[in-house]
Amino acid sequence: MSTDSLILELRAIRSSVDRLGEDMQEVKKRLGILEHQYASLSTRLDRLDERVQRIEKRLDLVEA
Repeated sequence: MSTDSLILELRAIRSSVDRLGEDMQEVKKRLGILEHQYASLSTRLDRLDERVQRIEKRLDLVEA
């Protein structure tokens, strides 16, 4: 294998690694957004659960 072909191969590898790095940054960004949305949804569900429990107690649907 000649020096020129090795250099070309190394450049191709470097380019692939750079693209993978960019892709990884995008994945991390999207994961962060999903984590934020999950936390928000979890908080909302907790509040709804508390409200349903209060309603059930007021209607004597569960033991106090």
